[in-house]
Amino acid sequence: MGPGGRLDAVLVCGGRWHDFDHARLRLLTELARHERVRTRVFEDYGFGGALNAPLDTADLLVTYTCDVRPAPGQQDALTEFVARGGRWLALHGTNAAIDAPPDGGPRIFRTPPAFGQVETVLGSRFLRHPKITPYRVEVTDPAHPLVAGIEPFDVRDELYVSRLHEPLRVLLHTTYEGPCPGFEEGHDGGDPLRPVLYLRRHGAGEVCYFTLGHCRGRFDVQDLGVDDTGRIDRGSWDVPQFQTVLARCVDWAAGG
Repeated sequence: MGPGGRLDAVLVCGGRWHDFDHARLRLLTELARHERVRTRVFEDYGFGGALNAPLDTADLLVTYTCDVRPAPGQQDALTEFVARGGRWLALHGTNAAIDAPPDGGPRIFRTPPAFGQVETVLGSRFLRHPKITPYRVEVTDPAHPLVAGIEPFDVRDELYVSRLHEPLRVLLHTTYEGPCPGFEEGHDGGDPLRPVLYLRRHGAGEVCYFTLGHCRGRFDVQDLGVDDTGRIDRGSWDVPQFQTVLARCVDWAAGG
């Protein structure tokens, strides 16, 4: 915490195949509700070559990424940030490393283990998701302040099937045990309960992971050969329950 009670936040928002402009604006709007928070914004864990290491003095970290892979030294910095007491609000594809299909090859995506020790700190690694269709989000721990008063709700979003690292305190979940066409990692045959929102302690700090929040604009998959998708997908961002829980998660990250 800085002079006068100022809180220093780091927002990492960038990667592939999502509308990061939309997510960045919405997340900065949420952070701006807290007058004590001052936010630095970056696209990856290299922090734009900043002369000072932003995480060394940060109080909170918010990430909305897809296929942003921390290098070994960056993995150390992320792990140490949480271990010393930092709060990390990780959203949507933060835990996803995705290799696109090679040109001319079958349209199969790979999700390699590219996060090292950070995978355990985050509590999960993305493996695959089924086709985007509506699904029901259930409340796992209704007594917890992040989800108190929230009733089950429906979203049209990416449903994440992930490798999990216990212990997790799951607050929201969905269920799924069907196929995920287009991903190399096959059906795992495990527990069909899929965490949507959970907390995980690490050292003196904690991670809050919220898998919802997919969004895509018309021009966000050009590297896959689609110049214009012809549609804008806002996923859960306009769902009232998502908005409420996201605001509470930002409050949590800011010390609430």
